[in-house]
Amino acid sequence: MPMPELSRRGFGLSAFAAGAAFYAPKLSAAAAPELKDMTGDIAPITTAERLARVDKAQRLMRAHKLGAILIEPGASLDYFTGVQWHRSERVTAAIIPAEGRPLVVTPFFEEPSVRESLAIPADVETWQEDEDPLKLVATRLAKWKTRTLGIEETARYLAFSRLPAMVPGLALDNAAPVVRGCRMVKSLHEIALMQKASDVTIAAYRYTWPRIEKGMTPAEIGAIMNGATEKLGGSPEFALVLLGEAAAYPHGSGKPQQVKDGEVVLMDCGCTVHGYQSDISRTFVFGGANAEQRKVWNQVRKGQDIAFAAARIGTPAGAVDDAVRRQYEAWGYGPRYKLPGTSHRTGHGIGMEGHEPVNLVHGETTKLAPGMCFSNEPGIYIPGQFGIRLEDCFHMTETGPRWFSEPPPSIDRPFG
Repeated sequence: MPMPELSRRGFGLSAFAAGAAFYAPKLSAAAAPELKDMTGDIAPITTAERLARVDKAQRLMRAHKLGAILIEPGASLDYFTGVQWHRSERVTAAIIPAEGRPLVVTPFFEEPSVRESLAIPADVETWQEDEDPLKLVATRLAKWKTRTLGIEETARYLAFSRLPAMVPGLALDNAAPVVRGCRMVKSLHEIALMQKASDVTIAAYRYTWPRIEKGMTPAEIGAIMNGATEKLGGSPEFALVLLGEAAAYPHGSGKPQQVKDGEVVLMDCGCTVHGYQSDISRTFVFGGANAEQRKVWNQVRKGQDIAFAAARIGTPAGAVDDAVRRQYEAWGYGPRYKLPGTSHRTGHGIGMEGHEPVNLVHGETTKLAPGMCFSNEPGIYIPGQFGIRLEDCFHMTETGPRWFSEPPPSIDRPFG
């Protein structure tokens, strides 16, 4: 469920204020010598793959009558060009035309750094501190005779708002049909990278779980998890740890927390491998669960199965959420998003970011297609008591969904 910081990635919605060990300290490099890097057998995305993405984007631009699209730093810029950069008050952006060679605009003094990760043939034009970067963009759009410019949906107003006044006759439109049209459907290589990230996270969980002790804080548990993830070859993205009552609030509480006998431990963790993410949640009880905790855990586990069964090619994404919510309401939760019950959507898209379009949420009409990837996390939360969240991601194949990580068999065996 958690999302990393917004500024590094451009396809999600917003970062949230986690109330626990979100960016926990890591183990020292000398710790856990028994853990070995699991990622040596998987390669990053190649230049040829990025060029194929640009080619697909250009075909989609022509189909949607867009002359070019503008993309700011974030996951989409990395996806198409390889450029890994940050957003600041100084505009760096890529403009990909419907035909021809992409353009990257960046400050003069940043050009060497930006070029380090540029992975495709592209023109690079620079601007000085006393110059207007949008003039470079406007000049190129006029040269291309661009009539309609698509704006990647997370781009900031400052990066494009003045362009219509600078290019006579230019109209702005949403680039989502192009960017989503490329990024929502993952290639076999992308799916393999996500599988590796999931494998790393599960291995890190299995290392961490037996090392949790009474009295530990979320930060201490998160440090073990993040450290194990790093030793296994993943780049830790988040380690959200919620203890006791804090687990009743999906993104936690700022109140002090310690592991106690008979209380829930909810962990929501993920990593990246060559830029592709995992997102896996597990909930268990330290020292043994009571009857109520077991009942709710089993209901959430059943909810995962309901969502998985409802995820079929051609089914609207919102129908997956609806299927889970019908059963939960029959058990007396809700109705809809009310508590006690499930106050958030059943799942979200995932790929280069922890949260990507589209979501498994009521009313979402996008139909499931091969290559789409989602989280499956129909948690149940009881304010003032505890919450249970189990989260495993899956990808759609021609014959239906396939797990990246297998859901756990029981509250006593949260990692199989």
